[in-house]
Amino acid sequence: MRIDPPLPAGACDTHMHFYHHSYPSSQAAVLHPPDATVADYRALQTELGTDRVVVVQPTTYGLDNRCQLDAMAELGGAARGIAVIDHTTSADEIDRLDRVGVRGARFHMLPGGAVDWTSLEPVAGAIADVGWHIQLQLNGRELTERVDQLLALPVTVVVDHVGRFMPPVANDHPAFTALCRLIDGGRAWVKISAPYESSVDGPPAYPDIAPLAQTLIERYPERMLWATNWPHPGQADPPTAGDLRALLDAWLPTEHRESILVDNPVTLYGFD
Repeated sequence: MRIDPPLPAGACDTHMHFYHHSYPSSQAAVLHPPDATVADYRALQTELGTDRVVVVQPTTYGLDNRCQLDAMAELGGAARGIAVIDHTTSADEIDRLDRVGVRGARFHMLPGGAVDWTSLEPVAGAIADVGWHIQLQLNGRELTERVDQLLALPVTVVVDHVGRFMPPVANDHPAFTALCRLIDGGRAWVKISAPYESSVDGPPAYPDIAPLAQTLIERYPERMLWATNWPHPGQADPPTAGDLRALLDAWLPTEHRESILVDNPVTLYGFD
């Protein structure tokens, strides 16, 4: 059953993952979630009322993108993808991934990630010509020392999970200021998603993350994206569809929903 009132037509979930036991896990993986299938996700879409999705390669499968690509093919034109590649990935492979809907390269700079900082510039150079971006997840407290490096890249950067500051910071902290500087440079986006990844205070309101999310939305609505992070890997008590919608309603003002849920994903991921 759909949660009312409905979201705008074309609303997009810009970050989620698929898992299935038939695909081998990476030796470096630290998360091994249960199966999460296209049928399972379509049920969530029905409840939330979203129409589009960005499928993100999880750390579980390392550089093997097959699970996500197969799911994208099943979802059709309403799906785009974020792959994990490294400096050895060929131009032909990048072109192939682009043709099937991949629009970015993921860098997960936390335990379990398949690529590290040494690959950042080579990968950014390799994907610039096809118009991809770098999707970056890190402890946002590192942004103070990484912001100049990120601003120098030849591609756009998308920062996951409200910056994922661990532990959370105030909105006048130098690390949050660095995130704002990245956005002010005109080459960055931020996903309003997964506050449980960094919150100390916890649900339902995440009061230590809410001020950061609300500041970003107020200052930069044209650079914000919204996501579920379904199926919430690593969470012992994952949020329900109702929890996700309640947080969306609390954080995204009505006047910004069309841009954050529809227009921004169209611009960044190239939806029709």
